[in-house]
Amino acid sequence: MEYTEQTLRFIEALDWDDLPQAVQHQSKRSLLDALGAMIAGHKTPVGALMEQFALDQFPGDQATVLVSGKKLSASGAVLVNGFAQNALDIDDGYRPTMGHIGAATLPVILGAAEVASATSGRPISGKTFLTAMVVGYEIGARAGLIRHATYETYHSSGSWGAISGAAAASKLMGLSSEKLRHAMGAAEYHAPIAPMMKCIDVPSMGKDSLGWGCMVAMMSTLMARRGFTGIQPLFDDTPNPEWITSLGDKWEILNIYFKPYSACRWAQPGVDGALKLLREHGIVPDEIVKIRVYTFKESAALSQAHPQNTEEAQYNIPFPIAAAILDGEVGPAQNLPPRLYDADIRTMMDRIEIIAQERFQKAFPAKAESEVEIVTRSGQTLNSGVMSARWDANSPHSATDLELKDKFQWLTSPILGHTKSEALQHYIWNHFEQTDSLDQFFELCTL
Repeated sequence: MEYTEQTLRFIEALDWDDLPQAVQHQSKRSLLDALGAMIAGHKTPVGALMEQFALDQFPGDQATVLVSGKKLSASGAVLVNGFAQNALDIDDGYRPTMGHIGAATLPVILGAAEVASATSGRPISGKTFLTAMVVGYEIGARAGLIRHATYETYHSSGSWGAISGAAAASKLMGLSSEKLRHAMGAAEYHAPIAPMMKCIDVPSMGKDSLGWGCMVAMMSTLMARRGFTGIQPLFDDTPNPEWITSLGDKWEILNIYFKPYSACRWAQPGVDGALKLLREHGIVPDEIVKIRVYTFKESAALSQAHPQNTEEAQYNIPFPIAAAILDGEVGPAQNLPPRLYDADIRTMMDRIEIIAQERFQKAFPAKAESEVEIVTRSGQTLNSGVMSARWDANSPHSATDLELKDKFQWLTSPILGHTKSEALQHYIWNHFEQTDSLDQFFELCTL
């Protein structure tokens, strides 16, 4: 139980004032980015469906569904916010586990914060909230690495993200070491062990099983608080002790990537390659005869069919490339009707050929790389060179604070309005860590 005990000690001892400044700053960047994805995700078909479903199945007044402001039980609100969080596939990711830690963490601690405040009679501070976020990222990274090392099948983020969410919620709610152990054990035991590639082959609203994983995390935390006992969590299963012994020294929250496009990460180098060629050579869409995308096999395995729904558009490789060529962006406007069914995008898709090559396989999953070739009507063949997914951590093209702010405004202004969207991002950057109560934050997140 050595590594489990070390993990428990790390979670219990973590304090905001002891965190490196870079980690503190990254926690606010992560909050801003994940929140923007969640708010926009509430205006998708799955977001609307799950809200109505939860109103029927999880009535209550413990926690808030963002944007609408409706109240549900804590588990119900976390379920809805969890599905919205990943609904557009534009939330942050962690390349070593090929999944989304922020999406497994933020929905859970939003619900946990309201429950903790109501039961204790004391508000939750911004520092407490952000510290719980850091716990989620650090534990989620390790849980994902261990889960992938001990399961042959590539399982979705919810399979290990439930442990991340339970760790973060338990930290925020002040659970004892023993109850924290049981919360994470219960979350591991009840987590959705979902075969990810099946949802990529045939996309569905289940996505990365994050909605269900978040709900499991919330329920496991609440159950453990009441005395429910869980299995021994997976930390002693680690094949690499350094994954655990590095807690508190190596901060994995600094190694997450952000996403500029609402599309599977594996398609994004192709999007950037096409946009680079248009920008550098002044190409207009009508000049394009053929596009070839050389990539790794997982990227090439994404659907190439004309999408029939939002999920199929996200797990597609020619669709986001074609949409970017025509619109200069890939976001909610492209992945939702009516643009989702646009004939011009489909015509451009039909000009795109996807070719898997071993040279890109060698770098995956540490890197997601592709190369784009465009043939024009004049007979030119133009090549982008090797492209890496933009906004990777520790790369020359990592996301700046300004880029994340602009992304947040792009995603949330159509929903909250420009004034409220601007006020919310300003609050996160400038006031969140000083606040003693999250009331104003929740108010800004709802209409």
